Amino acid sequence: MNRREFLSSALLAGAAAATDGSGAVMANGPQAAREIPPFELEDVPIAQLTAGMASGKYTSRGLVEAYVSRIEALDHKRPTLRAVLEINPDALKIAEELDAERKSKGPRGQLHGVPILLKDNIDTADRMTTTAGSLALEGTIAPRDSFIAKKLREAGAVLLGKANLSEWANYRGHRSSSGWSGRGSQTRNPYALNRTPSGSSSGCAVAAAASYCAAAVGTETDGSIMSPSSACSCVGIKPTVGLISRSGVIPISKSQDTAGPIARTVEDAATLLGALTGVDPDDDATAASEGKSSRDYMTALRKDGLKDARIGVVISPPRSIHHAAQDAFKETLGTIRSAGVTLVEPVEIPSVRELGNAEGLVMSYEFKAGINAYLRGRGSSANVHSLEDLIAFNRQHAEQELPYFGQELFVESQAKGGLDAKEYLDAVQRCRECTRTNGIDRVMDQDRLDALVMVSSGPPGPIDLAYGDRDMGGTSTLAAVAGYPSITVPLGYYYGLPFGISFVGRAWSEATLIRIAYAFEQATNVRKAPRFLPDADLPA
Repeated sequence: MNRREFLSSALLAGAAAATDGSGAVMANGPQAAREIPPFELEDVPIAQLTAGMASGKYTSRGLVEAYVSRIEALDHKRPTLRAVLEINPDALKIAEELDAERKSKGPRGQLHGVPILLKDNIDTADRMTTTAGSLALEGTIAPRDSFIAKKLREAGAVLLGKANLSEWANYRGHRSSSGWSGRGSQTRNPYALNRTPSGSSSGCAVAAAASYCAAAVGTETDGSIMSPSSACSCVGIKPTVGLISRSGVIPISKSQDTAGPIARTVEDAATLLGALTGVDPDDDATAASEGKSSRDYMTALRKDGLKDARIGVVISPPRSIHHAAQDAFKETLGTIRSAGVTLVEPVEIPSVRELGNAEGLVMSYEFKAGINAYLRGRGSSANVHSLEDLIAFNRQHAEQELPYFGQELFVESQAKGGLDAKEYLDAVQRCRECTRTNGIDRVMDQDRLDALVMVSSGPPGPIDLAYGDRDMGGTSTLAAVAGYPSITVPLGYYYGLPFGISFVGRAWSEATLIRIAYAFEQATNVRKAPRFLPDADLPA
């Protein structure tokens, strides 16, 4: 049972009418795409932005103005993507200061003056709020920067704004709709507006795909970077737990939570990843990254990065993932093999089937402990101070917070005991044995593998606020529960609906995965910019 199944409870048949989050029924059937004005920065990579600022073609202020105009044109007017909750009111001032610093001292690095969006569960101690999309924290400011925000500021990035998300990172109730939050309503997929953007880093993936920013920082517990990146034809990196600090990030599970980049290319994702790493005394998990992380993953970008690699092919069970993604995956294996790869196929990891409900138990216990500690740290400025307060707030504001799905996961977590409970400790042990010792580590040792490869997910299904998400058949659980790294890259389209391919590795193997993913990307060159169609590009 993967997290998306765990969160949305087994689901749905039938095609309920999708709405735009305000109750209005969205149009279905063939229609012309809205005329989107040309955008100079569409799909422009970070290296080109940086070179443009160095030459004087661009300024950081000009980039901010252009991206904000793009957001205003597409996010709140038709096609109304609803990917961004708020723009940093100080973004222009920060950009001007960075322009001046570039002239007087030179750039700090590749991110100097580059606008980056953050998921709205990442704390910033500025005039932006951090709310996880919930009205319970609306209007409240975090007392200090997250480690992520500090690292980005040090690198000279402009924190452009906060991206919408599945409320509470999709850990609140069953049958949820990915990309919906009480604050931001329903985020839409830019490839087909009535299709799910997936989640929970919905706004980050949509914003990156639609060129609202140079790149974005999302978070994942199980699938929340990988799935929306796949659904929005982006590159997403889910790092080893501990590579990036979680301090100042609204938590779900200390065993599985991590932040990571979402971008349009492997190079941009690698550039952003290097800026986020480092040991943080406020997150014990980062101590293990000492000597195993990098501040620069650009050296891994090799076009011949597939040559002589040994990659294990994990075949998804029939019917678990849409046939179009399965067929494209099988076809692309030939491309991978022709690049000099030794494919070991099929690779089976039967221990994953022994997980049972262990992942769900771990999340349920850890969420209560983590969210209570986080809310206490927000101090008196927060409107709520515990999980119990959150449950009560949602009940009191049910019309705004619970119109489409409930808070069963909150209630289940509140009923759990402490992290010394035998049920919890046994579940943690089972997770590690099934996905690490008897899972990824065992199969990679046996077959001397550099990575595993699998379909990321199927093409995105319709937004359905009445019944919740349809299962896209994601494959994120293995790496997520292990706490090991994975990267998804665009693989193909089914009537214009995107899906991706995933590479998974051992702990701290980000450089290897980036090398493989970059070579695959360069060999296939699959990604296309979104066209903001009202539905899948089906034949008339």
